[in-house]
Amino acid sequence: MTMFQRDHQVFADAEPLADSYEPENIRKRDEELEKYQRALQPIIDNRPTSNIFLYGKTGTGKTVATKFMLSHLESDAAGYDDVDLATVWVGCENLSSSYQVAVALVNELRHQQGRERISTTGYSQQRVFNLLYDELDSLGGTVVIVLDEIDNIGHSDDILYGLPRARSNSYVENVRPVIVGISNDFQFRDNLSPKVKDTLAEKEILFPPYDANQLRSILQPRAEKSFHDNVLVDDVVPLCAAFAAQDTGSARQAIRLLREAGELAQADESDSVTEDHVRAAQDELEKNQLHEGMQELTTQGHAVLCALAYHQALDEIPVRSRDLYERYVKICDRLDTDGVSERRVRDHLSDMNMLGLIELNERNEGLSAGRYYEYELNVPLEAVLSVLLSTSRFEDIADVIRSIANDNNRLQSGISDY
Repeated sequence: MTMFQRDHQVFADAEPLADSYEPENIRKRDEELEKYQRALQPIIDNRPTSNIFLYGKTGTGKTVATKFMLSHLESDAAGYDDVDLATVWVGCENLSSSYQVAVALVNELRHQQGRERISTTGYSQQRVFNLLYDELDSLGGTVVIVLDEIDNIGHSDDILYGLPRARSNSYVENVRPVIVGISNDFQFRDNLSPKVKDTLAEKEILFPPYDANQLRSILQPRAEKSFHDNVLVDDVVPLCAAFAAQDTGSARQAIRLLREAGELAQADESDSVTEDHVRAAQDELEKNQLHEGMQELTTQGHAVLCALAYHQALDEIPVRSRDLYERYVKICDRLDTDGVSERRVRDHLSDMNMLGLIELNERNEGLSAGRYYEYELNVPLEAVLSVLLSTSRFEDIADVIRSIANDNNRLQSGISDY
């Protein structure tokens, strides 16, 4: 019996539906790309260049636009003998401090030159910064430093103070560092220390969510490349675009939905992808998106989620924001990380509510207690603990919460089910 056979009737080339696919052209981001081009132009002109920060929710094109613009910048810079350009890219999704970011930058720069990496521990922060300055100065010219998901560093923002001032402080002589920060948190800048805000002098580019028409324009050329002729029913692409626009406005979500629909049609041995396949794919992806939404939270977001999971494990739900904030502060102390204000915790809760991770209920008890909010998880506690256990920083406290939940019979199935 043959269990696996190559598909010949649905997918022609599924590569354009992969998360890693880089399109030749960026669609429906003309205004943002124009701002980006203006912000990078001083590099070609050999002039001092402002740092650049991109803001927008996941799937709105920030990373793909940055790769697109830097590819063109590097290609065009090669045509000028007096423009010396290098780029270094670090993803900060698992980095929660300036120290860790600096180590990652040193190691990425050394890796590019085929040299030995440094240890991730055992140095003072200033020593790591000095190593970073040495690496950058040895390159010379302009070095564009891309820090993707930079919001994960929270209040540990010394790297954003040190790099822009490196030249004026004579830490470097031959190089002009330019930071390109990519953040999923629109309020990231608001939480930076005053000295960092004054130092950054950045250009800001906002990437709003896509609407249904924009998503359809993004999906259509990928669909034409990915599927055999006449496989897609006419309404499939518009329906994928509509579902994603109604939810997050994320191109990544729309593309995954189309790919999942194709895979379901393939499993059904169908010769066409229909609306029913899209609806079934939407149901499947909704489950996955909740898990992914939790994974993509910032360190502070995970700490807030952890506090809510703690109350859920104790069966102390719904919980008022002031009580939740007290637990959040204790968790931050245990993690040895700086906390944020109660207002910012409410902002994180609002974001999680929009993601469908929690339930928010407004209470109004009149003059005696006034109006306030209560919160509880909208996903299984097991799913939350699964995410926290897979995040090294939260592993120990997630174990404590799991133990409390077991004692209170709050876990309905094994963690491994998630």
